[in-house]
Amino acid sequence: MPSSRPYALALVIDDDPDILVAAQMLLHDLFDEVVTAASPDAAMASVARSPDVILLDGNFARGATNAAEGFRCLDAILEVDPDAAVVLITAHSGVQVAVEAMKRGATDFVSKPWSHDRLLTTVRTAANLRQSRRQAGRGEGMRTEGAAAAPTAAALALLGDSPAMRRVQSLIARAGPTQANVMILGENGTGKELVARAIHAASRRAAAPLVTVDLGAVAETLFDSELFGHVKGAFTDARGDSIGRLRAAAGGTLFLDEVGNLPLHLQPKLLTALEQRRVTPVGSSRSEVIDVRVIAATNLDHARLADDRVFRQDLLFRLNTVEIELPPLRERREDIPALLAHYLRHYEQRYAAPERLLPSEVLAVLVAHDWPGNVRALRHAAERAVILAPGDAYQIDDFPLGRGGAATPMVAAPPPTQASSGLNLERLERETVEAALRKHSYNISHAATELGLSRFALYRRMEKHGL
Repeated sequence: MPSSRPYALALVIDDDPDILVAAQMLLHDLFDEVVTAASPDAAMASVARSPDVILLDGNFARGATNAAEGFRCLDAILEVDPDAAVVLITAHSGVQVAVEAMKRGATDFVSKPWSHDRLLTTVRTAANLRQSRRQAGRGEGMRTEGAAAAPTAAALALLGDSPAMRRVQSLIARAGPTQANVMILGENGTGKELVARAIHAASRRAAAPLVTVDLGAVAETLFDSELFGHVKGAFTDARGDSIGRLRAAAGGTLFLDEVGNLPLHLQPKLLTALEQRRVTPVGSSRSEVIDVRVIAATNLDHARLADDRVFRQDLLFRLNTVEIELPPLRERREDIPALLAHYLRHYEQRYAAPERLLPSEVLAVLVAHDWPGNVRALRHAAERAVILAPGDAYQIDDFPLGRGGAATPMVAAPPPTQASSGLNLERLERETVEAALRKHSYNISHAATELGLSRFALYRRMEKHGL
Protein backbone atom coordinates (compact mmCIF):
# COMPACT_ATOMS: atom_id res chain seq x y z
CA MET A 1 0.00 0.00 0.00
CA PRO A 2 1.53 3.37 -0.99
CA SER A 3 2.57 5.65 1.86
CA SER A 4 0.44 8.71 2.54
CA ARG A 5 3.56 10.72 3.32
CA PRO A 6 5.56 12.41 0.55
CA TYR A 7 9.02 11.27 1.71
CA ALA A 8 10.56 8.11 3.15
CA LEU A 9 13.36 8.98 5.57
CA ALA A 10 14.69 11.99 7.48
CA LEU A 11 17.85 11.94 9.60
CA VAL A 12 18.37 14.46 12.41
CA ILE A 13 21.87 14.76 13.92
CA ASP A 14 22.08 16.88 17.10
CA ASP A 15 23.39 16.39 20.62
CA ASP A 16 20.43 18.25 22.19
CA PRO A 17 17.65 15.79 23.12
CA ASP A 18 15.04 18.57 22.99
CA ILE A 19 16.00 19.34 19.39
CA LEU A 20 15.71 15.68 18.43
CA VAL A 21 12.27 15.33 20.04
CA ALA A 22 10.98 18.57 18.48
CA ALA A 23 12.26 17.62 15.03
CA GLN A 24 10.65 14.17 15.25
CA MET A 25 7.30 15.74 16.16
CA LEU A 26 7.44 18.32 13.38
CA LEU A 27 8.59 15.96 10.64
CA HIS A 28 6.31 13.05 11.50
CA ASP A 29 3.65 13.87 8.90
CA LEU A 30 6.18 14.40 6.08
CA PHE A 31 8.32 11.27 6.46
CA ASP A 32 7.58 7.58 6.91
CA GLU A 33 10.50 7.44 9.33
CA VAL A 34 12.46 10.09 11.27
CA VAL A 35 15.76 8.73 12.60
CA THR A 36 17.80 10.66 15.17
CA ALA A 37 21.46 10.52 16.15
CA ALA A 38 23.23 12.34 18.99
CA SER A 39 26.64 12.44 17.26
CA PRO A 40 28.13 12.37 13.76
CA ASP A 41 29.66 8.93 14.36
CA ALA A 42 26.30 7.47 15.39
CA ALA A 43 24.67 8.96 12.28
CA MET A 44 26.80 7.43 9.55
CA ALA A 45 24.99 4.08 9.46
CA SER A 46 21.76 5.96 8.72
CA VAL A 47 23.49 8.09 6.07
CA ALA A 48 24.10 4.86 4.15
CA ARG A 49 20.30 4.46 3.90
CA SER A 50 20.15 7.57 1.62
CA PRO A 51 17.79 9.82 3.64
CA ASP A 52 15.61 12.28 1.75
CA VAL A 53 16.83 15.03 4.08
CA ILE A 54 19.52 15.29 6.75
CA LEU A 55 19.27 17.94 9.48
CA LEU A 56 22.80 18.45 10.85
CA ASP A 57 23.82 20.48 13.89
CA GLY A 58 26.92 22.59 13.41
CA ASN A 59 28.46 22.17 16.87
CA PHE A 60 28.69 19.20 19.21
CA ALA A 61 31.59 19.99 21.57
CA ARG A 62 30.69 22.07 24.63
CA GLY A 63 31.19 25.78 23.93
CA ALA A 64 32.09 25.26 20.25
CA THR A 65 30.85 27.92 17.80
CA ASN A 66 32.91 27.38 14.64
CA ALA A 67 30.94 24.35 13.37
CA ALA A 68 34.17 22.40 12.77
CA GLU A 69 32.53 19.10 13.76
CA GLY A 70 29.51 19.86 11.62
CA PHE A 71 31.72 20.60 8.62
CA ARG A 72 33.64 17.34 9.08
CA CYS A 73 30.36 15.45 9.28
CA LEU A 74 29.06 17.26 6.19
CA ASP A 75 32.19 16.27 4.26
CA ALA A 76 31.80 12.66 5.38
CA ILE A 77 28.12 12.60 4.38
CA LEU A 78 28.82 14.00 0.92
CA GLU A 79 31.66 11.52 0.44
CA VAL A 80 29.21 8.66 1.10
CA ASP A 81 26.30 10.27 -0.77
CA PRO A 82 27.21 13.20 -3.07
CA ASP A 83 23.53 13.90 -3.77
CA ALA A 84 22.56 14.20 -0.08
CA ALA A 85 20.32 17.13 0.87
CA VAL A 86 21.85 18.44 4.10
CA VAL A 87 20.27 21.29 6.05
CA LEU A 88 22.63 22.78 8.63
CA ILE A 89 21.23 23.75 12.04
CA THR A 90 22.97 26.91 13.22
CA ALA A 91 22.84 29.21 16.21
CA HIS A 92 20.81 32.40 15.74
CA SER A 93 23.93 34.44 14.94
CA GLY A 94 25.64 31.79 12.82
CA VAL A 95 24.93 33.15 9.37
CA GLN A 96 28.57 33.08 8.29
CA VAL A 97 28.78 29.43 9.37
CA ALA A 98 25.70 28.64 7.29
CA VAL A 99 27.14 30.31 4.20
CA GLU A 100 30.39 28.38 4.58
CA ALA A 101 28.36 25.17 4.90
CA MET A 102 26.51 25.90 1.67
CA LYS A 103 29.81 26.54 -0.07
CA ARG A 104 30.88 23.08 1.12
CA GLY A 105 27.73 21.47 -0.31
CA ALA A 106 24.93 21.94 2.24
CA THR A 107 21.53 22.58 0.68
CA ASP A 108 20.20 25.17 3.15
CA PHE A 109 20.24 26.13 6.83
CA VAL A 110 17.85 26.83 9.68
CA SER A 111 18.59 28.86 12.80
CA LYS A 112 17.89 27.82 16.37
CA PRO A 113 15.33 28.36 17.75
CA TRP A 114 13.51 27.64 14.52
CA SER A 115 10.03 28.57 13.37
CA HIS A 116 7.68 25.62 12.81
CA ASP A 117 6.61 26.77 9.32
CA ARG A 118 10.11 27.78 8.22
CA LEU A 119 11.60 24.45 9.21
CA LEU A 120 8.91 22.54 7.33
CA THR A 121 9.22 24.62 4.16
CA THR A 122 13.02 24.38 4.25
CA VAL A 123 12.84 20.60 4.70
CA ARG A 124 10.29 20.19 1.90
CA THR A 125 12.43 22.25 -0.47
CA ALA A 126 15.54 20.22 0.39
CA ALA A 127 13.70 16.89 0.04
CA ASN A 128 12.29 17.91 -3.35
CA LEU A 129 15.78 18.88 -4.47
CA ARG A 130 17.04 15.49 -3.31
CA GLN A 131 14.37 13.74 -5.36
CA SER A 132 15.23 15.83 -8.42
CA ARG A 133 18.91 14.91 -8.06
CA ARG A 134 18.03 11.24 -7.84
CA GLN A 135 15.87 11.40 -10.93
CA ALA A 136 18.28 13.46 -13.01
CA GLY A 137 21.58 12.05 -11.82
CA ARG A 138 20.97 8.36 -11.41
CA GLY A 139 17.56 7.79 -12.98
CA GLU A 140 16.14 6.43 -9.76
CA GLY A 141 12.36 6.76 -9.54
CA MET A 142 10.92 9.29 -7.14
CA ARG A 143 8.11 8.32 -4.80
CA THR A 144 5.65 9.64 -7.34
CA GLU A 145 2.45 8.54 -5.67
CA GLY A 146 3.36 10.08 -2.32
CA ALA A 147 4.67 13.26 -3.86
CA ALA A 148 1.58 13.74 -5.93
CA ALA A 149 -0.67 13.14 -2.95
CA ALA A 150 0.94 15.86 -0.84
CA PRO A 151 1.12 19.38 -2.25
CA THR A 152 4.35 21.28 -1.80
CA ALA A 153 4.54 24.12 0.72
CA ALA A 154 4.10 26.68 -2.03
CA ALA A 155 1.07 24.82 -3.38
CA LEU A 156 -0.54 24.75 0.05
CA ALA A 157 -0.06 28.50 0.35
CA LEU A 158 -1.91 28.91 -2.94
CA LEU A 159 -4.54 26.22 -2.47
CA GLY A 160 -7.82 27.54 -3.84
CA ASP A 161 -9.45 28.49 -7.10
CA SER A 162 -11.17 31.73 -6.09
CA PRO A 163 -10.63 34.83 -8.27
CA ALA A 164 -8.50 36.33 -5.48
CA MET A 165 -6.17 33.33 -5.37
CA ARG A 166 -5.97 33.07 -9.14
CA ARG A 167 -4.78 36.67 -9.15
CA VAL A 168 -2.10 35.82 -6.55
CA GLN A 169 -0.95 32.84 -8.62
CA SER A 170 -0.79 35.01 -11.74
CA LEU A 171 1.29 37.67 -9.99
CA ILE A 172 3.76 35.07 -8.72
CA ALA A 173 4.11 33.58 -12.20
CA ARG A 174 4.75 37.00 -13.74
CA ALA A 175 6.95 38.52 -11.02
CA GLY A 176 8.94 35.39 -10.15
CA PRO A 177 11.32 35.32 -13.15
CA THR A 178 12.08 39.06 -12.89
CA GLN A 179 14.52 40.87 -10.61
CA ALA A 180 11.79 43.13 -9.18
CA ASN A 181 11.45 43.57 -5.43
CA VAL A 182 8.15 42.23 -4.11
CA MET A 183 6.03 43.27 -1.14
CA ILE A 184 3.59 40.66 0.20
CA LEU A 185 0.68 41.97 2.26
CA GLY A 186 -1.69 39.87 4.31
CA GLU A 187 -3.02 39.06 7.73
CA ASN A 188 -1.31 36.55 10.00
CA GLY A 189 -1.83 32.98 8.86
CA THR A 190 -2.42 33.71 5.17
CA GLY A 191 0.88 32.13 3.99
CA LYS A 192 3.14 35.09 3.21
CA GLU A 193 6.42 33.23 3.75
CA LEU A 194 5.32 30.32 1.57
CA VAL A 195 4.47 32.75 -1.23
CA ALA A 196 7.94 34.29 -0.83
CA ARG A 197 9.44 30.83 -1.29
CA ALA A 198 7.30 30.27 -4.37
CA ILE A 199 8.58 33.54 -5.88
CA HIS A 200 12.18 32.58 -5.13
CA ALA A 201 11.68 29.12 -6.63
CA ALA A 202 10.30 30.71 -9.82
CA SER A 203 13.21 33.14 -10.11
CA ARG A 204 16.56 32.92 -11.87
CA ARG A 205 18.11 33.00 -8.40
CA ALA A 206 16.48 29.73 -7.32
CA ALA A 207 19.80 27.88 -7.11
CA ALA A 208 21.18 30.51 -4.68
CA PRO A 209 20.14 30.93 -1.04
CA LEU A 210 16.83 32.30 0.19
CA VAL A 211 17.81 33.99 3.45
CA THR A 212 15.06 34.99 5.88
CA VAL A 213 15.25 37.60 8.61
CA ASP A 214 12.30 38.18 10.92
CA LEU A 215 12.55 41.90 11.57
CA GLY A 216 9.97 41.62 14.33
CA ALA A 217 12.33 39.36 16.29
CA VAL A 218 15.63 41.26 15.81
CA ALA A 219 16.64 43.33 18.84
CA GLU A 220 17.26 46.98 17.93
CA THR A 221 20.77 46.81 19.40
CA LEU A 222 21.63 43.89 17.10
CA PHE A 223 20.01 45.24 13.93
CA ASP A 224 23.23 46.46 12.27
CA SER A 225 25.15 43.29 13.12
CA GLU A 226 22.32 40.96 12.07
CA LEU A 227 21.76 42.59 8.68
CA PHE A 228 25.14 44.08 7.79
CA GLY A 229 27.54 41.87 9.73
CA HIS A 230 30.42 42.79 12.02
CA VAL A 231 34.15 42.29 12.38
CA LYS A 232 35.87 40.56 15.25
CA GLY A 233 36.10 42.82 18.29
CA ALA A 234 33.44 45.28 17.05
CA PHE A 235 31.62 44.82 20.37
CA THR A 236 31.92 42.73 23.51
CA ASP A 237 30.51 39.45 22.18
CA ALA A 238 31.99 39.77 18.67
CA ARG A 239 34.43 36.84 18.94
CA GLY A 240 34.66 36.45 15.16
CA ASP A 241 33.59 38.03 11.90
CA SER A 242 29.95 37.81 10.80
CA ILE A 243 28.88 38.52 7.23
CA GLY A 244 25.28 39.44 8.09
CA ARG A 245 22.06 38.42 6.35
CA LEU A 246 22.38 40.78 3.36
CA ARG A 247 25.72 39.33 2.29
CA ALA A 248 24.61 35.80 3.19
CA ALA A 249 21.95 36.14 0.49
CA ALA A 250 24.52 37.04 -2.18
CA GLY A 251 23.24 36.05 -5.60
CA GLY A 252 19.95 34.95 -4.08
CA THR A 253 16.93 36.37 -2.32
CA LEU A 254 16.56 38.17 1.01
CA PHE A 255 13.16 37.72 2.63
CA LEU A 256 12.37 40.51 5.11
CA ASP A 257 9.54 39.05 7.17
CA GLU A 258 7.42 41.36 9.35
CA VAL A 259 9.10 44.40 7.80
CA GLY A 260 6.29 46.57 9.17
CA ASN A 261 7.64 45.95 12.69
CA LEU A 262 10.96 47.62 11.88
CA PRO A 263 11.22 50.74 14.08
CA LEU A 264 11.04 54.02 12.18
CA HIS A 265 14.53 55.15 13.25
CA LEU A 266 16.11 51.98 11.79
CA GLN A 267 14.34 52.14 8.45
CA PRO A 268 16.81 54.66 6.88
CA LYS A 269 19.66 52.20 7.43
CA LEU A 270 17.85 49.51 5.47
CA LEU A 271 16.89 52.00 2.76
CA THR A 272 20.48 53.19 2.33
CA ALA A 273 21.80 49.63 1.99
CA LEU A 274 19.18 48.76 -0.62
CA GLU A 275 19.70 51.97 -2.62
CA GLN A 276 23.49 51.83 -2.62
CA ARG A 277 23.69 48.03 -2.86
CA ARG A 278 26.49 48.20 -0.32
CA VAL A 279 26.80 47.46 3.40
CA THR A 280 29.42 48.37 5.97
CA PRO A 281 29.91 45.75 8.70
CA VAL A 282 29.91 47.01 12.28
CA GLY A 283 33.47 47.89 13.30
CA SER A 284 34.73 48.09 9.70
CA SER A 285 35.54 51.15 7.62
CA ARG A 286 35.16 49.32 4.30
CA SER A 287 31.84 48.81 2.56
CA GLU A 288 30.96 45.59 0.76
CA VAL A 289 28.91 45.18 -2.44
CA ILE A 290 25.68 43.17 -2.16
CA ASP A 291 23.71 41.44 -4.91
CA VAL A 292 20.29 40.43 -3.59
CA ARG A 293 16.68 40.44 -4.61
CA VAL A 294 14.40 41.59 -1.80
CA ILE A 295 11.02 40.15 -0.92
CA ALA A 296 9.29 41.77 2.06
CA ALA A 297 6.15 40.86 3.96
CA THR A 298 3.95 42.61 6.50
CA ASN A 299 0.56 42.29 8.13
CA LEU A 300 0.10 46.08 8.08
CA ASP A 301 -2.76 47.28 5.90
CA HIS A 302 -2.45 49.97 3.22
CA ALA A 303 -3.55 52.74 5.57
CA ARG A 304 -0.84 51.94 8.13
CA LEU A 305 1.82 51.57 5.44
CA ALA A 306 0.85 54.96 4.03
CA ASP A 307 1.34 56.60 7.44
CA ASP A 308 4.72 58.38 7.59
CA ARG A 309 4.71 57.91 11.36
CA VAL A 310 4.79 54.15 10.87
CA PHE A 311 6.65 53.49 7.62
CA ARG A 312 8.93 55.61 5.46
CA GLN A 313 7.40 56.09 2.05
CA ASP A 314 10.75 56.11 0.25
CA LEU A 315 11.51 52.68 1.75
CA LEU A 316 8.04 51.46 0.75
CA PHE A 317 8.62 52.57 -2.84
CA ARG A 318 11.91 50.69 -2.84
CA LEU A 319 10.29 47.48 -1.57
CA ASN A 320 6.99 47.30 -3.45
CA THR A 321 7.91 47.34 -7.12
CA VAL A 322 5.41 44.50 -7.28
CA GLU A 323 2.76 44.18 -4.57
CA ILE A 324 0.97 40.92 -3.83
CA GLU A 325 -1.90 41.00 -1.37
CA LEU A 326 -2.97 37.69 0.12
CA PRO A 327 -6.69 37.70 0.88
CA PRO A 328 -8.00 36.53 4.27
CA LEU A 329 -10.20 33.45 4.24
CA ARG A 330 -13.35 35.49 4.88
CA GLU A 331 -12.81 37.11 1.47
CA ARG A 332 -12.39 33.80 -0.39
CA ARG A 333 -14.98 31.60 1.26
CA GLU A 334 -15.35 29.52 -1.89
CA ASP A 335 -11.88 28.08 -1.15
CA ILE A 336 -12.81 26.89 2.35
CA PRO A 337 -14.36 23.54 1.25
CA ALA A 338 -11.19 22.57 -0.64
CA LEU A 339 -8.96 23.61 2.28
CA LEU A 340 -11.10 21.69 4.77
CA ALA A 341 -11.15 18.60 2.55
CA HIS A 342 -7.37 18.70 2.23
CA TYR A 343 -6.59 19.17 5.92
CA LEU A 344 -9.23 16.71 7.18
CA ARG A 345 -7.87 13.99 4.86
CA HIS A 346 -4.30 14.95 5.78
CA TYR A 347 -4.87 14.56 9.54
CA GLU A 348 -7.04 11.47 9.13
CA GLN A 349 -4.05 9.84 7.43
CA ARG A 350 -1.57 11.21 9.93
CA TYR A 351 -3.49 9.91 12.96
CA ALA A 352 -4.86 6.76 11.27
CA ALA A 353 -8.35 8.09 11.96
CA PRO A 354 -11.44 6.99 10.01
CA GLU A 355 -12.55 9.03 7.02
CA ARG A 356 -15.61 10.84 8.29
CA LEU A 357 -18.31 12.63 6.35
CA LEU A 358 -18.57 16.41 6.51
CA PRO A 359 -22.34 17.07 6.36
CA SER A 360 -23.50 19.96 4.18
CA GLU A 361 -25.06 21.79 7.13
CA VAL A 362 -21.75 21.63 9.05
CA LEU A 363 -19.79 22.75 5.98
CA ALA A 364 -22.17 25.70 5.57
CA VAL A 365 -21.39 26.90 9.11
CA LEU A 366 -17.65 26.49 8.57
CA VAL A 367 -17.80 28.41 5.28
CA ALA A 368 -19.71 31.22 6.99
CA HIS A 369 -17.18 31.46 9.83
CA ASP A 370 -14.79 34.43 9.58
CA TRP A 371 -11.68 32.40 10.52
CA PRO A 372 -9.48 34.79 12.50
CA GLY A 373 -6.03 33.28 12.05
CA ASN A 374 -6.93 32.35 8.45
CA VAL A 375 -5.48 29.13 6.95
CA ARG A 376 -3.38 28.51 10.06
CA ALA A 377 -6.50 28.55 12.26
CA LEU A 378 -8.46 26.38 9.81
CA ARG A 379 -5.66 23.84 9.78
CA HIS A 380 -5.64 23.71 13.59
CA ALA A 381 -9.44 23.34 13.68
CA ALA A 382 -9.31 20.46 11.21
CA GLU A 383 -6.64 18.67 13.23
CA ARG A 384 -8.63 19.07 16.44
CA ALA A 385 -11.79 17.76 14.77
CA VAL A 386 -9.99 14.67 13.44
CA ILE A 387 -8.61 13.89 16.90
CA LEU A 388 -11.75 14.53 18.96
CA ALA A 389 -14.74 13.74 16.70
CA PRO A 390 -16.61 10.78 18.29
CA GLY A 391 -18.91 9.70 15.45
CA ASP A 392 -18.90 8.71 11.80
CA ALA A 393 -19.56 12.30 10.67
CA TYR A 394 -18.11 15.62 11.78
CA GLN A 395 -20.33 17.91 13.86
CA ILE A 396 -19.91 21.64 14.35
CA ASP A 397 -18.97 21.08 18.02
CA ASP A 398 -15.88 19.19 16.81
CA PHE A 399 -14.42 22.46 15.45
CA PRO A 400 -13.17 25.18 17.85
CA LEU A 401 -15.20 28.12 16.52
CA GLY A 402 -16.21 29.61 19.86
CA ARG A 403 -19.72 29.88 21.19
CA GLY A 404 -22.21 30.96 18.59
CA GLY A 405 -20.52 29.14 15.69
CA ALA A 406 -20.00 31.23 12.57
CA ALA A 407 -21.33 34.44 14.06
CA THR A 408 -18.80 34.43 16.87
CA PRO A 409 -15.09 35.16 16.29
CA MET A 410 -12.57 32.65 17.56
CA VAL A 411 -11.62 34.63 20.64
CA ALA A 412 -9.21 33.69 23.36
CA ALA A 413 -10.62 31.41 25.99
CA PRO A 414 -10.56 33.03 29.45
CA PRO A 415 -7.75 31.93 31.70
CA PRO A 416 -8.59 29.30 34.28
CA THR A 417 -10.17 30.82 37.39
CA GLN A 418 -11.97 29.66 40.47
CA ALA A 419 -14.98 29.16 38.18
CA SER A 420 -13.29 26.02 36.90
CA SER A 421 -14.51 23.03 38.84
CA GLY A 422 -11.70 21.59 40.91
CA LEU A 423 -7.97 22.07 40.60
CA ASN A 424 -6.93 19.30 38.22
CA LEU A 425 -3.40 20.27 37.16
CA GLU A 426 -3.52 18.51 33.79
CA ARG A 427 -6.78 20.21 32.85
CA LEU A 428 -5.59 23.64 34.01
CA GLU A 429 -2.38 23.29 31.98
CA ARG A 430 -4.35 22.32 28.88
CA GLU A 431 -6.78 25.24 29.31
CA THR A 432 -3.93 27.71 29.81
CA VAL A 433 -2.01 26.51 26.75
CA GLU A 434 -5.15 26.54 24.59
CA ALA A 435 -6.07 30.04 25.84
CA ALA A 436 -2.63 31.38 24.87
CA LEU A 437 -2.78 29.74 21.44
CA ARG A 438 -6.22 31.19 20.72
CA LYS A 439 -5.26 34.63 21.99
CA HIS A 440 -2.35 34.78 19.55
CA SER A 441 -4.20 33.10 16.63
CA TYR A 442 -1.97 30.03 17.03
CA ASN A 443 1.27 31.97 16.54
CA ILE A 444 3.60 29.58 18.35
CA SER A 445 6.32 32.13 19.09
CA HIS A 446 3.95 34.67 20.63
CA ALA A 447 2.04 32.07 22.64
CA ALA A 448 5.27 30.54 23.96
CA THR A 449 6.53 33.98 25.03
CA GLU A 450 3.33 34.72 26.94
CA LEU A 451 3.50 31.33 28.66
CA GLY A 452 7.18 31.75 29.52
CA LEU A 453 8.13 28.63 27.54
CA SER A 454 10.48 27.84 24.71
CA ARG A 455 8.84 26.93 21.40
CA PHE A 456 10.01 23.34 21.83
CA ALA A 457 8.45 23.14 25.31
CA LEU A 458 5.18 24.51 23.94
CA TYR A 459 5.22 21.95 21.11
CA ARG A 460 5.61 19.16 23.69
CA ARG A 461 2.64 20.42 25.70
CA MET A 462 0.53 20.77 22.55
CA GLU A 463 1.35 17.17 21.62
CA LYS A 464 0.65 16.02 25.18
CA HIS A 465 -2.81 17.60 25.25
CA GLY A 466 -3.74 16.98 21.60
CA LEU A 467 -3.86 20.71 20.74
